[in-house]
Amino acid sequence: MQSSRRMLAFIDVAANLTDPMFSGVYNQVERHAPDLSLVLDRAREAGVFRIFITAGSVDMAKEAIELAKDSASLFSTVGIHPTRCDVFMDTQDSINLQHIKNLADIAASAQDKIVAVGECGLDYDRLQFCDKVRQQIGFEYHFLLAEQLKLPMLFHNRNTDGDFVKIVRKHRNRFQNGVVHSFTGNEEELQQLLDLDLYIGVNGCSLKTEENLRVVQKIPLHRLVLETDCPYCEIRKTHAGYQWIQSHWKSVSYKKYEPTSCVKGRTEPCHIRQVAEIVSQLFQVSIEQVAKQAFHNTMKIFFPNESESGNYESLFETVRNHRS
Repeated sequence: MQSSRRMLAFIDVAANLTDPMFSGVYNQVERHAPDLSLVLDRAREAGVFRIFITAGSVDMAKEAIELAKDSASLFSTVGIHPTRCDVFMDTQDSINLQHIKNLADIAASAQDKIVAVGECGLDYDRLQFCDKVRQQIGFEYHFLLAEQLKLPMLFHNRNTDGDFVKIVRKHRNRFQNGVVHSFTGNEEELQQLLDLDLYIGVNGCSLKTEENLRVVQKIPLHRLVLETDCPYCEIRKTHAGYQWIQSHWKSVSYKKYEPTSCVKGRTEPCHIRQVAEIVSQLFQVSIEQVAKQAFHNTMKIFFPNESESGNYESLFETVRNHRS
């Protein structure tokens, strides 16, 4: 990694580590050996202290728990992605809650590894996978799960014309904290989410255009969390925020795979540093301040016992003083 090598501490709240790309499979073709262990090594070197594996189905939640169970740094969510919410309807178009029960059972069996309900929400950009009605039905049942498990929520929201806000407002008393991850909305939408006392997750997709940057500047720093949504949401040279990136990793095509290099076009948790670098420029504060505030926010949401006791400060210092 080429950067100033300042040691910072990060928590990536949204990482799709069960994606086939981390097993070396691209477009259903195996291109190289699984390399998740190498990806996690690069994350540790970059100061990524904890990573949340986003699970969008029952099977993905099971796989995520298997990945996380023997790792001090990996955690998982439990939820059904909006594009998969057709599972809530059986062949007779009646409600099927078996998947919610299955997720509750998974969470009960691995309590110390489940940090949130999600990723759940609405996605009207991909209605070809699941229509609005089924998405809304599935989304609403996640509040039951969050209430039962007493967990925060990790939300997905894409082009929903106010429906997402209406549903969250309806159920806001059923969960304490929530993060709208991979935020790409406008200023009006941002204010609606802040009015609901939600946190905002920022990644490379949040930093593509000049309009994106102007909206991100409006996020209060005490409401910001950082993420990568890897292996997606790469920050490309054509993106408005790219100019402020300071940290770079050698990357090669999967066709010329090298274990010591990133794969071109495949985002990794280590790239959360790039997100923080852009945010620091937008807010005109140091990257240390951005990293520390985002770390504090994330601990407060997902690890309240550690946060309330003040332990997150010592954890932060431990990571700052450690080089893998």
